[in-house]
Amino acid sequence: MNRRNYQKELEQIIHICQKEEKTPRLLLHSCCAPCSSYVLEYLSSYFSITVFYYNPNIYPPEEITKRAAEQKRLISQLPAVHPITYLEGSYDPQSYYQAIKGHEQDREGGERCFLCYHLRLKEAAKLARSEGYDYFTTTLSISPLKNADKLNEIGEELAKEYGVAYLSSDFKKKNGYQRSIELSREHELYRQDYCGCVFSQRKK
Repeated sequence: MNRRNYQKELEQIIHICQKEEKTPRLLLHSCCAPCSSYVLEYLSSYFSITVFYYNPNIYPPEEITKRAAEQKRLISQLPAVHPITYLEGSYDPQSYYQAIKGHEQDREGGERCFLCYHLRLKEAAKLARSEGYDYFTTTLSISPLKNADKLNEIGEELAKEYGVAYLSSDFKKKNGYQRSIELSREHELYRQDYCGCVFSQRKK
């Protein structure tokens, strides 16, 4: 079975929007400033973006505060063709622990992570529907350690459930990950050395 080319699919959507002279509203779930850097640089030319910072998986609490501050700082510094706004979701670690219950000992990158993807993308889908966004997506696929196929599968399932389009993507393509590293250096961003949850922290 041929694998989907998510980058090509994204480019086709962008091409259609440009042809129709539309600037769709995009709710972009972000895990951190470094991962969002390239995504924002790329997509802000074509979409009006709200960065949705919702990460109840992050441990300890002071870590989410640090990452949120860096996210806001990056948004204030990035030149953008269309507006980029910021929206912070509630920090409720218990919702994460409930979602991954029974999978605490899973390997990093396995089912526990997929449940975490679902938790965060579901919140984005709900918000995208209630606030009338044209699309929602996540920065998570930029990481070489994240499963883009699974992220897109979950996003598309939630799109059907909530009636709002998911912008399928694999942001590590077109040297996206490398560009995120360059932008992180340019903006002197704090780059964490673990994904975010207590389990990934133990793997450091």
